[in-house]
Amino acid sequence: MLLCTDVGNTNIKFALYDGNTQLVKLRISTDPGKTEDEFAVELYTIFQINGVDAKKIDGSIISSVVPKVTEPLSQAIWKVSGVKSLVLGPGVKSGLNLRIDNPLTLGSDLVAMCVAVKEMYTCPAIVVGLGTATTIVYMNEQKSYCGGAIIPGVSISLDALTNSGALLPSIDLKPPKQVVCTNTEECIRSGIIFGTACTIDGMIDRYEEEKGKVDTVVATGGLAQDIVNNCKHDIIINDDLILEGLRIIYNKNKS
Repeated sequence: MLLCTDVGNTNIKFALYDGNTQLVKLRISTDPGKTEDEFAVELYTIFQINGVDAKKIDGSIISSVVPKVTEPLSQAIWKVSGVKSLVLGPGVKSGLNLRIDNPLTLGSDLVAMCVAVKEMYTCPAIVVGLGTATTIVYMNEQKSYCGGAIIPGVSISLDALTNSGALLPSIDLKPPKQVVCTNTEECIRSGIIFGTACTIDGMIDRYEEEKGKVDTVVATGGLAQDIVNNCKHDIIINDDLILEGLRIIYNKNKS
């Protein structure tokens, strides 16, 4: 089995694959303060709870945007499974052509995400990542990564709003029934959910004005469902883009 690990700023997602088939998907919170032993205990526990035999893992790959977590988590995976992890970064073959100023600065999550799009969808494509940051990137007809835009993520925007406004309450992020709302909580939900949807729609329009019509728009991330359902463009939701990209990249480097 192959263990694919996506370390984000908020959550760490794991997926186990048998060939191209995803067997199970797991999630824990990201905590840069944890030691390798703490990660090992947590990983061993969730494997046990989900009936995963860690000794059947024979491959591991990690994408991480939190450097403090990468090494202790890699060591934890080795302790639990006996497998050394391939960490996505410079020197790892991805098969993705990067047409940007400095390819070394590109986050491994974006690399994995776009590798999956390259293999699974037709291009030109726009890829929307709805994580801690909202990323909107463009891939041309040759399936090369050509850059994009980074926007404060939904949770960051909500936290900034409620933390800076003394009278604004913290809320959950569920879409309101209408855009024009009549109480503070629903007004915030409207602004965050519908406002983000309008931002994505507007950016897609701007991208197509600048680059031409795209064949595919695909979105990923924990909040993708609620946001994309309120967009006017036809957008595919694939929550496993990064994990699928990691599986593809591992197979390119397996030898």
